[in-house]
Amino acid sequence: MSDLKEICSGLPLNPLPANRGRDPNVPHAPVRTPNLTAEEERLALRNALRYFPPSHHATLAPEFAQELRQYGHIYMYRFCPALRMRAYPIDQYPCRTRQAASMMLMIMNNLDPAVAQFPQELVTYGGNGQVFSNWAQFRLVMHYLSEMTEEQTLVMYSGHPMGLFPSLPSSPRAIITNGMVIPNYSSRDQYEKMFALGVSMYGQMTAGSYCYIGPQGIVHGTMLTVLNAGRRYLGSGDLRGRVFVTSGLGGMSGAQAKAAVISGCIGVIAEVDEVPLRKRHEQGWLMEVTSSMEQCIKRIREARSSKTPLSLGYHGNIVDLWERLVLEFERTGELLVDLGSDQTSLHNPYNGGYYPVQLSFRQANQLMSTDPDRFRSIVQESLRRQVMAINKLSNAGMFFWDYGNAFLLEAQRAGAEVKKVDGGATEFRYPSYVQHIMGDIFSLGFGPFRWVCTSGEPQDLAVTDSIAATVLEEISASVSDRIKQQYNDNIRWIREAGKHKMVVGSQARILYSDQKGRVCIALAINQAIADGRVSAPVVISRDHHDVSGTDSPFRETSNVYDGSAFCADMAVQNFVGDAFRGATWVALHNGGGVGWGEVMNGGFGLLLDGSEEAAKRARLMLNWDVSNGVARRCWSGNSNAYETIQRTMEDNRQLRVTMPFPVQDEHMLDRALQG
Repeated sequence: MSDLKEICSGLPLNPLPANRGRDPNVPHAPVRTPNLTAEEERLALRNALRYFPPSHHATLAPEFAQELRQYGHIYMYRFCPALRMRAYPIDQYPCRTRQAASMMLMIMNNLDPAVAQFPQELVTYGGNGQVFSNWAQFRLVMHYLSEMTEEQTLVMYSGHPMGLFPSLPSSPRAIITNGMVIPNYSSRDQYEKMFALGVSMYGQMTAGSYCYIGPQGIVHGTMLTVLNAGRRYLGSGDLRGRVFVTSGLGGMSGAQAKAAVISGCIGVIAEVDEVPLRKRHEQGWLMEVTSSMEQCIKRIREARSSKTPLSLGYHGNIVDLWERLVLEFERTGELLVDLGSDQTSLHNPYNGGYYPVQLSFRQANQLMSTDPDRFRSIVQESLRRQVMAINKLSNAGMFFWDYGNAFLLEAQRAGAEVKKVDGGATEFRYPSYVQHIMGDIFSLGFGPFRWVCTSGEPQDLAVTDSIAATVLEEISASVSDRIKQQYNDNIRWIREAGKHKMVVGSQARILYSDQKGRVCIALAINQAIADGRVSAPVVISRDHHDVSGTDSPFRETSNVYDGSAFCADMAVQNFVGDAFRGATWVALHNGGGVGWGEVMNGGFGLLLDGSEEAAKRARLMLNWDVSNGVARRCWSGNSNAYETIQRTMEDNRQLRVTMPFPVQDEHMLDRALQG
């Protein structure tokens, strides 16, 4: 395609493209407030201009300065391509290697307006999860990838392409790091400055690693969470007539509506921004929409009575909804909610991640840039109100959990009553979903395995769905009772996945699987490519929110109680280990999920092209990618992980893991410490 060749030809300089500014037809990121000094503004401008020859500086400097002052960042809108961003079939990219083409496909999928939250600001999801920092970086990366050979590796520094460096055919084709800041300087305020200066970037989890696949990427994990919350808190996997109330219909939170219906319950999701609300409704992810609180309460009662699965989007503030549910309980004694959570982007509470109940959506967007201190105070007051309502409903019998979005962390910082008496550093009044639900699943080795069919053909996706289901059914015939339930849940999921029309952007699928399942599915798909049953290569990946990929004390590793929850060795080891075991590209990020400075996470992409070499890489890398995390969880004292890694060592005699000896007499510790 000539258009794809154009965006792969490097920076368009002779002539410069017309500056069309921001497109009014797509949503835009909130204005950032980096509070730069005059000297820092000069530095930000100088840093942006270094992408261009001096002959263009007089033209570009004034508009870049205007962007910096108007939006708080230099996005370089002039260089945003006119080409429709989407995952084009892999053979259309002008590349020397299919590995490079697969990365181009994944990058363009991350920036597809149907997928990305703020496409012109290069934000994929989470309010500030960047693919790149500016459009010059995008164009340079596409150019480098188009020229890359199998003896070169693209090196990425927080969105900036450092360049192509000589390497081996067995090396990753790209090494990506985002936000690798010296720990003492990894604060939110420092981040805003560094991002404005163009020297660091928040890649979220799968935005800056190019592996985001739309809201489907979390829908399976959300379904498993809701299903297992019912089993744990309500004593039943049958959720018909049960009400789940939460908030957020953006990039990741948008999965909640679909997951609720698949689980069989009534999902009521509040969303203040009409754009994502309508988007999810149009995409078929949300069944009904209302901006009337009366209609919302009426539909909850009707669906509860008929036990009809429903996803209802309430266009309004979640705090208003919680407070109304309290009022209904106090008036009638009727508790209209069984399960509750929250998925607003509270890793980014003061720049569009959370909208306080006291202000309209428009007022909030205005105040966060004109008076950030007052806005911060109003957000914290709103969080206190939200928690007060949740506490009342919880006391009445609702079960609430933290969804790993830093809700309880920020509520605690705001002075809300979320403290757990005698709790540890990662414990609050309500558990995180990792502590009570997903942590056990991770410790068994199960996590969010993904693949993308690079042909763009729905038929290829259907074939891979069938392959995955068959593989899991074969394995499940000989698994222990402890993991039988996990296999059954995932077989049911993949058998029905196609019916739920979850594809947004690339032809992708997510499936929770353990180590053996991931390896066997990857090898079976690779064989199907070799046989021609799948028409083009497939990219395999995973969410960073997984068994091994992430060290996050308030989410992924919140159920690690040996004092190492705040250590980040696992994520770094995963990144390095995946690199030399055959990943096509690897990424390591500061931030993701619960925010900048709170987490370290790593991910990978691996191209399956039907070759024996691809099979070898998949086998070696996927085994490590899971075992690393299970071994760490085992060493921390987790019994599920202990059994899982023991079983893995029996299957693979080359694997030898240091196993912990438990203290069997707790009183002995007391006696020793008493002298």
